[in-house]
Amino acid sequence: MTSPDRAPAELRRGAIGFVDALVIGLASTSPAYSLAAVMGAVVALVGVYAPGVFLASFLPMLLIASAFYYLNRADQDCGTTFSWVTRAMGPWFGWLGGWAISMTGVLVIGSLAEVGVRFGLLSLQLDGIADTTWAVRTLSVLLILAMTAVCVIGTEVSARFQNVLIIAQVVALLAFAAVALVKGLGGDAVEGGGLSPSWSWLNPFGAGGAALTGGLLLGVFIYWGWESAVNLTEETQDSASAPGRAGVVSTVVLLVTYLAVAYAVLVYSGTDYLEANAEEAEDLFVLLARDVLGGWDWVLLLAISTSAIASTQTTILPASRTGLSMARRHALPPGLARIHPRFRTPDVSTWTVAGIASAWYVVVNLISENALFDSITALSLLIAFYYSLTGIACAVFHRDRLTRSVRDALLIGVGPLVGAGLLIWLLVESIGDLSDPANSDSGVAWFGLGPPLVIGIGIFALGIVVMLCWRVRDRRFWTEQRTTADRLEADVAAGRSGASVVDPAP
Repeated sequence: MTSPDRAPAELRRGAIGFVDALVIGLASTSPAYSLAAVMGAVVALVGVYAPGVFLASFLPMLLIASAFYYLNRADQDCGTTFSWVTRAMGPWFGWLGGWAISMTGVLVIGSLAEVGVRFGLLSLQLDGIADTTWAVRTLSVLLILAMTAVCVIGTEVSARFQNVLIIAQVVALLAFAAVALVKGLGGDAVEGGGLSPSWSWLNPFGAGGAALTGGLLLGVFIYWGWESAVNLTEETQDSASAPGRAGVVSTVVLLVTYLAVAYAVLVYSGTDYLEANAEEAEDLFVLLARDVLGGWDWVLLLAISTSAIASTQTTILPASRTGLSMARRHALPPGLARIHPRFRTPDVSTWTVAGIASAWYVVVNLISENALFDSITALSLLIAFYYSLTGIACAVFHRDRLTRSVRDALLIGVGPLVGAGLLIWLLVESIGDLSDPANSDSGVAWFGLGPPLVIGIGIFALGIVVMLCWRVRDRRFWTEQRTTADRLEADVAAGRSGASVVDPAP
C-alpha cells in the first residue's frame, strides 16, 4: 500500500479534454484585458491600421503555435519549451527557456490580479474601494492565493472555472462590439467617430515601418499565453495532439475576436478619441463602456475583470508545470516535483510560484506603481526569447524529417524558423526601444537605461546565477544529451526513455 506521505508519480491523466484545453489557452491570453491595455496605444501608433497590426502580430504566433504542436506530438512533457529545447539544443538553453517561462508568470500575475479586483469593484459600482490603494493591493494578493488554491485542487476544477469565465468575457466583448458598430454606423458615435469600415485597415504597412515595429511589440503581447493549453499536455485526453491543436485554434479565435473589436471601436470612436486617451491604458475601455453601453457599462467592466481573474489562474499553470518538469529532471530542487497525493497536481511548485509572484507584486508596488508597469513591459523580452527558442528547437529536433516531404519542411522547419526569426527581430527592436528611459512608465533611468530593460537583463542574470549554482549542487541534468525526434522515438520503443512519443504527422 502506498504511504499517504508519498505523492503519486504522475499528474492526473485525461483530466481535461480538447475544449477545456482550448478554453484555458484562450483564458491565459486574457483577451478583454489585453485589448483594453493596448488598443489605445496601438491606434496612437498606427491609426486606423490597428487591425492590420493585430493581423501581422498573429503571423509569428501561428508559426510558433505550429512549433508547439509538432514538438508536443513528439514529447508530451508539461515543461514544454524547457523539455523540448533541452532535447534539441542542450541543457543550457533548455534551462534558460524554462526560467523565462516561469519568470513571465512571476512578473504578470500580480498585475492581472489587480486588474481583476479593480474592474470587479468598478462593475459593482464600488468606485471608492477601487480607488483605495491598500484595499486593492490586499484584495489582489488574496485573489492570487484563491486562484492558486483552485489550481491545486485540480485541473478539472480549473477547467470548469475557466469555462464559465471565458464565456462571460467573450459574450460581453462581442455584445460591446455589436453595439459600438451599430451606433457608429448609425450616426450615434463620439465626435470624430462614425468611420466607414474598410478592408484597407488590415494593411499593417499603412502607417510606415517605425510605427509598425512599435505596434507589433504591443500586438505580440495580446496573443501571449495561448500555450498554457500545452503545459497541461500530461493531463489532457489525447495528449499527443489535443493540446497542440488547442494552442493553434486559440490563436485563430483570438485573431477573429481582436479584429472584430478593433473594427467596432474604430468605427464608433475614430482615431482622435483613442489617441487622446491612449495613456489611460485599460481605463480607456471604462470610458468606452460608459459611452457605448450606458447603464450597461458594468457588462464590459465585468468582462475585463473576469478576463484578468481567469488569466491570473491560468498564468500560474504553465509556471508551476515548468517548475515541476525542471525539478523531476534534476534542474531545480526536488521538492518542486512533489505531486499532491489526492489532487494529483504539483502543489509545492504551484504555491511557490504564487508566493514569489505575490512577493514581487508587493515589493515592486512599494517602490512605485510605475515600477510595476515597467516590470510588465519587460515581459516582451522574456516572451520573445522563449518563443523564438521553441521555434528553433522545433526545426532542430525534427531535422531528420525535414527532407521527407515539402509539407514537413514547411510546417516543421521553415514555418517555425520564420516565426522565431520574426520574434528575434522584435526582441532586438524591443531592446533598442526599452533602452531609452523616456519609453518607460517611470521615465527615469536605471544605470543609464530604461527600467524595463534593466529588469529584463536582471532576470536573465539572476537566472544564470541560479543555473550555475544549481549545476554545482547537482550536475545530473547537465549530463543530458541532445537528440532528435527519431532517436527519441527509438529510445522510447526500446524502453530507454520515459517520454511519450508518437509520429508528429496529424
